[in-house]
Amino acid sequence: MSGFWLIALGAVPLVGSVAVAVLPSAREKAIKQLTLAFTLATLVVGIIVAAQYHPSGPRFQGTLSYSWIKPFGVSFAVGIDGIALVMLLLIVVLLPVVVIAAWNDETPGNRSPKAFFAWLLALEVMMVGVFVATDVFLFYVFFEAMLVPMYFLIGGFGGPRRQYAAMKFFLYSLLGGLVMLAAVITLYFASPSHSFAFAKLVGNVDPGYQKLLFLGFFFAFAIKAPLVPFHTWLPDAGSEAPIGGAVLLVGVLDKVGIFGFLRYCLPLFPDASRYFAPLVLVLAVIGILYGAIVAVGQRDMKRLVAYTSIAHFGFIALGVFAFTSQGGSGAVLYMVNHGLATGLLFIIVGILITRGKSRLIGDYGGVGQVTPWMSGVFLFAGLAALALPGLSTFVGEFLTLLGTFTVHRTYAVLGTIGMIFAALYVLWMYQRVFHGPTQDKVRHFKDLTGREAWAVAPLLVLILFLGVYPKPVLDVINPAVKATLHDVGKTDPAPSAVSGGKK
Repeated sequence: MSGFWLIALGAVPLVGSVAVAVLPSAREKAIKQLTLAFTLATLVVGIIVAAQYHPSGPRFQGTLSYSWIKPFGVSFAVGIDGIALVMLLLIVVLLPVVVIAAWNDETPGNRSPKAFFAWLLALEVMMVGVFVATDVFLFYVFFEAMLVPMYFLIGGFGGPRRQYAAMKFFLYSLLGGLVMLAAVITLYFASPSHSFAFAKLVGNVDPGYQKLLFLGFFFAFAIKAPLVPFHTWLPDAGSEAPIGGAVLLVGVLDKVGIFGFLRYCLPLFPDASRYFAPLVLVLAVIGILYGAIVAVGQRDMKRLVAYTSIAHFGFIALGVFAFTSQGGSGAVLYMVNHGLATGLLFIIVGILITRGKSRLIGDYGGVGQVTPWMSGVFLFAGLAALALPGLSTFVGEFLTLLGTFTVHRTYAVLGTIGMIFAALYVLWMYQRVFHGPTQDKVRHFKDLTGREAWAVAPLLVLILFLGVYPKPVLDVINPAVKATLHDVGKTDPAPSAVSGGKK
């Protein structure tokens, strides 16, 4: 695969962001059309990248490397494995959807949406950079730069407490990033190659530094993921962010933390990964149960969806640190499917809030009687969120629990209990909002418009398709997951009905 297309994947939205930024604020229609055109062009580039990728080929494909800061061995190096590829596809699919969904969103103080769409494209550039970087320092640059557009999206275009939420998000992420920076610098001196190139670092980090370095990287990734107890910024950011920002925040941005575990923590620090795995598994199970229980008690729809994500990330972390191929592949597949399902749920919640001007569940009732299509899509998104068989999230969740069960039966059983709470919070919200007596304030609600239908349709199709036929994605993910397990020195246990596959 040509590395040119990976560069183009970041360059197209970058040009788009600049083009939108220089347009006059009064030309709102042109701004939106131009943004949509650039996100669609990036989608086309993403499809070309996927078409050129060979699952049975080298681990990293489309590799390019140019010396950037030569005295310190820093390179502008890019390349993708199967895990990075599926995350890139998730980004390029979600961006046009977000633009269409946000087309008529109101902005605080009736500001021009120019800055919103320019920052949206800039965020796409940073997210692409994070997933294609194969130099640790370059990854860190994109990891930190990602904060800037999201900070302005939340702080400039979010809800009433947007400034507080944006600042909290920024400070949490910055703190994690600074700790990681110290670890990145230490990593340079802890490897005989004195390089930041991922390929040169794997298997060459001084064992005496591994635990310290693992904790430095883990702290940043655990905040970003977010794992309990590093999660408290997410409910505020998720509930105050504009819908488009919330979709990308929970759908993609948070996945960078889990991606970091897979790409950097496990291969670079295998001894420390095995040492700290029991601690991470405990945090993952706590996150599953805590996120689900707290979600049940939420009155704010956006906060409810945000808390469900904390529970879902617990499942993903469980799969990653179970160190089995089923668990790892399930975790990556879950990341993709969670991005699709939660994106759909946030979009439909956003449409509902736009109609009703309230985020509180108690302010609605009987909406389904006047908006049957919206009711159906909401139920579909809710069922996808609780991982109903036949929908895409079920496959990822099943593989995650299966892979965990073979080596850690107790954690898998506790995680399964969280699925029961998922049914509670999804169906409870659906019943309160769409069933019961029709309240006067919802009688004038419009059903889904044509534009809104275009926004949700791609997600509906993908959730259904991957629910019944996940093979194309799994074929891409599996080799990368197996390579990661090889780096960390783990293999799948032999099947054993008696022992349950104890280590």
